[in-house]
Amino acid sequence: MKSRRNILIVIAALLALAIITPFSSSYVITLITHALVFAILAMSLDLLLGYTGLPSLGQAAYLGMGAYLTAILASNYGFGLGWSFWAVILLGMLLGAATAAFFGLFAIRATGVYFLMITLALGMCVWGLAYRWNSLTGGDNGINLPPRPEFGISLANDVTFFYVVFGFFVFTLATLYVLVRSPFGRTLEGIRERELRMRILGYNTWLHKYIAYIIAGAFGGLAGVLWAQMNGLVSPEDVILTTSVDALLMVVLGGPGTLVGGAIGAAVVTFLRDYLSTLVHWWQYVLGGVYVLTILYLPGGLIGIPERVRNWRVRRGRKAAVPSH
Repeated sequence: MKSRRNILIVIAALLALAIITPFSSSYVITLITHALVFAILAMSLDLLLGYTGLPSLGQAAYLGMGAYLTAILASNYGFGLGWSFWAVILLGMLLGAATAAFFGLFAIRATGVYFLMITLALGMCVWGLAYRWNSLTGGDNGINLPPRPEFGISLANDVTFFYVVFGFFVFTLATLYVLVRSPFGRTLEGIRERELRMRILGYNTWLHKYIAYIIAGAFGGLAGVLWAQMNGLVSPEDVILTTSVDALLMVVLGGPGTLVGGAIGAAVVTFLRDYLSTLVHWWQYVLGGVYVLTILYLPGGLIGIPERVRNWRVRRGRKAAVPSH
């Protein structure tokens, strides 16, 4: 019953977002679209951090692979026009998955802080290629994309592009939700809690973690394709360590192991960074304060606030029921 109620709440929130957003200003629509793209990246990381117990600092690499693939094909070969837009989406996911399959051969062998450092190093390798391979990536100048394609509908329209990104966000959320609720997902949770016990029970824990790593890379590539189309420019700034750290903080802020928490974290970080920064110069302190307060008082993330409020009200009700002497 609780799970069904949560699903209904999420569906209601998604419907409200789809209905209200088109009536907002162009800036707000762009801001929400930006948040949805990073929500896809955060949910892909949550599959590793929240469900498998693998904190990664290399998720920006897969966003970069998808983004650079989109920029190179669009600027040099006209891909992204007409039907080929959907082909680039598929190719971006495949390239993200293939890159993760290669990187995973090295990363999955490690655990804990060693896994964190290896993913960091692998992510920096992608940044180095983007920065140094001038003939392909444009180096520090990056690659400018042509206008968004038209194929019956115009993706140059902010509302239309919002609905496209929103559709991919819902697809990612639904796919990952089905995955984590499946026996495979339950096995990942078992690995997160006690990997040795899962090995004793006969599970191939390395293979499960490797597959999860590849899936996370595929959805990271999807986020990269959408980011390139939204931003219109792809540069090494998109694959620096800060992007991976942002994705990690989004998951921790929203609530790891929930999927929806990553989306909430992406929305909060995007709002504070892109909107609040236009109002005050000290927005970094606000963002840092939110992180600190969440970690200290909400270890389960912002998504755990309703549960904390319910528990507080129950405790308060019990105290009130105790007769005073």
